[in-house]
Amino acid sequence: MPAPMKQTVRRSLLVTSATLASFALTAPVSLAAPSPSPTPSPTTSASPSSTAKPSASPSVTPPANMSTVGGTRLGRAGTQVAIAGSAPVLPKDISARSWIVADAESGDVLASHNAHWRLPPASTLKMLFADTVLPRFPRTTAHKVVPADLAGMGSGSSLVGIKEGETYTVHDLWLGVFLRSGNDAVHVLSAMNGGVRATVKEMNEHAEELQALDTNVVSPDGYDAPGQVSSAYDLTLFARSGLQKKDFREYCSTVSAKFPGATTKNKKGKTTRGTFEIQNTNRLLSGDYDMTQYPGIAGVKNGNTTNAGATFTGVAERNGRVLLVTVMNPSKTDHNEVYKESAALLDWGFQAAGKVTPVGELVAPQGTTQASAQPGANASPEAAGEAGGAGNVSGKPVAGAVAESGSGGMWIALAITGGLLVLLAGGAFLVNRRWPLPDLVRRRR
Repeated sequence: MPAPMKQTVRRSLLVTSATLASFALTAPVSLAAPSPSPTPSPTTSASPSSTAKPSASPSVTPPANMSTVGGTRLGRAGTQVAIAGSAPVLPKDISARSWIVADAESGDVLASHNAHWRLPPASTLKMLFADTVLPRFPRTTAHKVVPADLAGMGSGSSLVGIKEGETYTVHDLWLGVFLRSGNDAVHVLSAMNGGVRATVKEMNEHAEELQALDTNVVSPDGYDAPGQVSSAYDLTLFARSGLQKKDFREYCSTVSAKFPGATTKNKKGKTTRGTFEIQNTNRLLSGDYDMTQYPGIAGVKNGNTTNAGATFTGVAERNGRVLLVTVMNPSKTDHNEVYKESAALLDWGFQAAGKVTPVGELVAPQGTTQASAQPGANASPEAAGEAGGAGNVSGKPVAGAVAESGSGGMWIALAITGGLLVLLAGGAFLVNRRWPLPDLVRRRR
């Protein structure tokens, strides 16, 4: 294998069997990443200009026909898995209404259960909020909070403790979003972004760009609202896209941080501003009295509301393999049940990876350009830029951008060495492409 190709990827890439196809290496993305199939809802188009939205409320039981984005089996009700040979069986007693286990890099869905069932997402929807808004402001940007910034929050919202009249940096606000799931921090960032209505519109547009067609955003913080739905499949897409951004990876893997408190004056009139500690409420990351930190955990986001129940999307790495899991609304009421079921599914996924036939895939965002088929080819500086940092001056979230790994664009197209040029006249090799997750911050005890 040529040395440049070895330098292109940071982890080993699985190359599929070389097969001749009737299209060239320059085939459009619609051929490389299948477009979503029609769904029972009014949303049948993946066009960014489409304004159609999913049905207004989740069903009581999984519909017989759900979206087939990512594969036909993912649209079927019930558990989907293809176990053969020495592959382990799925863990027993998983009570979640919907869940999915997928390879974060290749996109292979190892197993799922009602993957496209539209359900209330709770604060896991903040992953889409972050993926949409994070690129807008450098982390050092300061903002003084006014009363209008905190208007419209739902009763009983989770809060980080933002005070009117105080100034916070964007960095502070994102810590409040990821660690404490602070709806107050979400509303302040939304106000900075043009308001809640504008932010919701951008989140819906970005969801459509990611082909997350089960999702309808009503409130940017995930608070229960009529018609606000997503799915285990879509939440996994949000996490996968967000994890391409350096800041997203940092915030979602932070266990604890200092947060600015209120400004006070002493008797001499000197003003001081203290801090208080905030802890991440993701129990696979921070641990709890009845569970330890999950080995290799690196985020992502949890949630819990009356309508949604407990929801969670997590990412973990073991022996170089990175898995994503999403669990929505376990029926069991045991303490930390959503994390226990997520851990059980991750354990199964690490044992089963490479031993099961994928039942679907996590699709690429719309408009994703395929990297050059030449071994060792480099992407343009724009394509290689960090999507989540202040360097993204366009202000638009780059769904397909890849961070500092230098992997040459979001999808890595590998050419088979040797007789490739000879075969170009007759067709092209189909290869498996990976979406790198550079610099994952694993939190281990």
